[in-house]
Amino acid sequence: MPPERRARLALVVLTVLVLAAVAAFMTLGVRGNWDFVLKFRGMKLAGLVLVAHAVAISTVLFQTVTANRILTPSIMGFDALYVLTSTVLVAVLGSAALAQQDARLLFAAKVALMVGCSMALYRWLFLGEERSLHRLLLIGVVFGIFLRTLAEFVQRLLDPNEFMVLSDMLFASFGTIEPVLMGIGWGLTALVTLWVARNARRLDVIGLGRPIAVNLGIRWRREVLMVLAMVSVLVSVSTALVGPVTFFGLLAVSLAHLAVGTSRHAVLLPAASLVAILLLVAGQTVLERAFAFNTALGIVIEFFGGVVFILLLLAGGRR
Repeated sequence: MPPERRARLALVVLTVLVLAAVAAFMTLGVRGNWDFVLKFRGMKLAGLVLVAHAVAISTVLFQTVTANRILTPSIMGFDALYVLTSTVLVAVLGSAALAQQDARLLFAAKVALMVGCSMALYRWLFLGEERSLHRLLLIGVVFGIFLRTLAEFVQRLLDPNEFMVLSDMLFASFGTIEPVLMGIGWGLTALVTLWVARNARRLDVIGLGRPIAVNLGIRWRREVLMVLAMVSVLVSVSTALVGPVTFFGLLAVSLAHLAVGTSRHAVLLPAASLVAILLLVAGQTVLERAFAFNTALGIVIEFFGGVVFILLLLAGGRR
C-alpha cells in the first residue's frame, strides 16, 4: 500500500475509533437525568481530550527537536520540576491557604513557573553543542533525581496533614480535572495548536537535523527555541491539570508512528493526538464501567508506556 494512502486510512480508522470511544464514554451505564449525565461526562471528556492532545503534540515536537523517538519532556525531568513546584507551594503557603486561593491564579502561576524553568533547561541542553543520546538521557536523569531529592527534603519538613494533601496533588489523576481550569488550558493549547499547524512543513525540515536544516535556510536557534517554548506550554498545561505522566506521550507517539508509517508532521501530529485521545477516553470508559474505579488509569498507562520505553531502548542498542 502506498505510504500516503496508508496514512490517510490510518487517520480515518483512528477517527472512527475515537468517535466510538467518545460515544461509549458518554452513553454507557446512563441512568436517570440525561441532561445532568451528559453535562457531567461532557466536562470530564473535555478534560481528557485536552490532556491527551497536549501530551501527544508536546511529545512529537520534543522528539522533532531532539531528533530522537525515545526522549520526552517527562523523561528529561519535567515531572520532577512539577513535584518540586507543588512541594514548595505547599511548604510556603500551606494547604489551607492554597485551598482558599483562586484555582485559576494558582494554575497560571504553576504554568508560568514551569515554562520559565523548562525553557532555561532546554536552552542549555539543545541550543549549544551537539550532544549524544546517552549524554542527554544522563543529564535528564541526573536533573530529575536532583529535583526529586530537593523536593523530598522539603517534604520531610512538612506537617503530616500537609504531606497528605501534597500526595493527592502529585498523584496523576485523569478523572478529577477541575472544570474551572479547562478554559485557560484550552485557550493556551489552541494557540499552540494553531502555531504548529501553520509551521508543519518547517517542523519537517527541523526534524532532518541541525546541519541539513541550516543548509535549507532554517534559523536554527530561533526556530528550536520557539518549538521548545510551545513544548513547555503544552507540558505545563497537562502536568498542572492531572499531575506528572512520564511515559504516556511516548506510548501514544510510538503507536502513532506504527499506525501512519511516516514522520510528516501534517500526518503524525493528528495521528498522535487521536491515539492519545483514544487511549485516555477508552481507558477511562473501561475503568469506570468494567472495573468500577478499582484501579487507576494513570498506573496502567504508565506501565505500558514504560514497557514501550524499554523496548525502544533495547531496539536502539541493537542498532
